Amino acid sequence: MSPSKDEKPAFRLDGKVAVVTGGASGIGRAIAERFAAGGACVRILDRDGQKADEAAKAISSRHGNAKWISCDVSDQRQVEQVFHEIRDESAVDILVNNAGVSHVGSLEKTTEADFDRIFRINVKGIFNCTLACIAGMKSTGGVILNMASVAGSVGLADRFAYSMSKGAVIAMTYSVARDYLPYKIRCVCISPARVHTPFVDDYLQKNYPGREKEMFEKLSNAQPIGRMGEPHEIAELALFLCSDEAGFITGVDYPIDGGFFNLHG
Repeated sequence: MSPSKDEKPAFRLDGKVAVVTGGASGIGRAIAERFAAGGACVRILDRDGQKADEAAKAISSRHGNAKWISCDVSDQRQVEQVFHEIRDESAVDILVNNAGVSHVGSLEKTTEADFDRIFRINVKGIFNCTLACIAGMKSTGGVILNMASVAGSVGLADRFAYSMSKGAVIAMTYSVARDYLPYKIRCVCISPARVHTPFVDDYLQKNYPGREKEMFEKLSNAQPIGRMGEPHEIAELALFLCSDEAGFITGVDYPIDGGFFNLHG
């Protein structure tokens, strides 16, 4: 049944300004594209200017309004300046804290520099961006969506620092959701299992030259459903959670993992 003339199409973000960190590639780009297709004005924050510019131009050519701004989310002063620039144009309605980096290694194989880098980007980066936009959201309401990982809730081998950071993301989500309920700010997070992004392909090429196909199948089968997720599937869940239809949802971690969390092993 098609909607009536007075019925608003579901999962639209018309008139919303959405900031997506790490939006130049992978899951971040898929979210930026889907939000723009849903009517949002998208602002991509990324350190990779070439990829960010390409993403913004491609999104704008198909869907309308997308811009990119160079930003290192681990630099609080830079983040404050970037969000000030965005707010000069319009209030931020949606913040997607997607920027992050990975690390492979157990406790003993994680150097102090490794640990600091992961914490600085994956944890402090979310702190910086959320802090920079929360004051504005207190007067208008809004949605903060954090990208966590099943690694934050399930013990994964050789992912010590990465798991630490994603566990922190989940905890920050709960805390922000609780503290800012009175201001009509919702805060949720998504915990994907392995998703097929350029990062996976680069990882396989670097660590398993000549065995990429074999290892890709092995990594795919780690999910009980028998494959990796696709960025667009994460983006669809993100769209729902940031839409008005999800207005009764806050303080929740959503696994999107092919059954990994509950059905693994």
